[in-house]
Amino acid sequence: MESNGYLRVRCNGGLNQQRTAICNAVLAARIMNATLVLPELDANSFWHDDSGFRGLYDVEHFIKTLRFDVKIVESIPETRKNGKVKKIKAFQLRPDRDAPISWYQTTALEKMRQHGAIYLTPFSHRLAEEIDNPEYQRLRCRVNYHALKFKPHIMKLSNTIVNKLREEGHFMSIHLRFEMDMLAFAGCFDIFTPEEQKILQKYRKENFAEKELVPSQRRAIGKCPLTPEEVGLVLRAIGFDNSTRIYLAAGELFGGERFMKPFRALFPRLENHSSVDSSDELAENTRGLIGSAVDYMVCLLSDIFMPTYDGPSNFANNLLGHRLYYGFRTNIRPDRKALAPILVNREKGKVAGFEEAVRRAMLGTNFGGPHKRISPESFYTNSWPECFCQMSPMNPADKCPPDNVLEMLDSNMGSEDSHDLDTSGSSNSTMTATR
Repeated sequence: MESNGYLRVRCNGGLNQQRTAICNAVLAARIMNATLVLPELDANSFWHDDSGFRGLYDVEHFIKTLRFDVKIVESIPETRKNGKVKKIKAFQLRPDRDAPISWYQTTALEKMRQHGAIYLTPFSHRLAEEIDNPEYQRLRCRVNYHALKFKPHIMKLSNTIVNKLREEGHFMSIHLRFEMDMLAFAGCFDIFTPEEQKILQKYRKENFAEKELVPSQRRAIGKCPLTPEEVGLVLRAIGFDNSTRIYLAAGELFGGERFMKPFRALFPRLENHSSVDSSDELAENTRGLIGSAVDYMVCLLSDIFMPTYDGPSNFANNLLGHRLYYGFRTNIRPDRKALAPILVNREKGKVAGFEEAVRRAMLGTNFGGPHKRISPESFYTNSWPECFCQMSPMNPADKCPPDNVLEMLDSNMGSEDSHDLDTSGSSNSTMTATR
């Protein structure tokens, strides 16, 4: 059908928050029958990185994979009228957080038809996650797990690291979210020195909305990221020994070596993307968003993945969802709330029965199998059941499309005029198979 206009979006936040925003942008374009302009990625204030969409993702693959869902262009084209070149100026809108589909079908669409193009900024979490339309949800998965492919050099760097780690057998990846921004956000100050507490409090005041928090209670109720030592103690309790090879995905750990030393004593075979290969190529190409992308791919391909904080952590939550979709890969999601009193008691010297208590607390852990999504779990963390199909379902709507569905659509659409598609039985049956 004829497009209703152009949709521009500016995706803010880190790599994975931007990734979620890109999925939402494609869906918003689909809802409005709009032409999507290649999403803009923030020159993020945290990463100081202006790689942009083309610097991170394979643009041609992105456009080709989604060609039957939305039309995508790299920029709004200029138009000629009465011999003059005219550039469409996008009307700027700021959607509410988790805006419903109805907002896009009314307010946004009206402005698009009026101006020819709209610009949604900022565009992070600006479309409701829970939508009662399985095909819309499956589109998000097509974007996230099929269309968004990192550029070849990022994939090559990632595979180099994975291959080196696999030379000695299996390996585990851990996302250590023991970083200043997350500790400040969670209000976890009490295990730090007075000077460090001042730094965290200052960061919180400058970057987050004011909220009454009692730091001494935060860890006790499981609201804090696990410390590196706590991660090591939990892993030891459930059977991992010091021969375990661990890849660490983390930014700069707050408190530094003081917190890493006991973890390293328990698990000396710790690696990151710099230590696996000390070549200049890796060192020069794993900074900023590209470094985060490499970490993402290594964690995705690891035998086991463990997040130390899956609260508002886009990296951990998106990876959990990707690994679920990628074949129910093994994850270890510590129940911080159940572990908190056990770890606090150990700090107080009550070590008797510690490992048995940890094992009991971990019995409720989901290790990566299918499970029903219950709020506040995100769709991007668990797209079961919408994005999972069956070979022989009772309900035809749950049937898996054939593996070569894109080639089939290309063949059908290429052999018939577009105006004949509505009356073509073979095309209609193929299109139905993808829904």
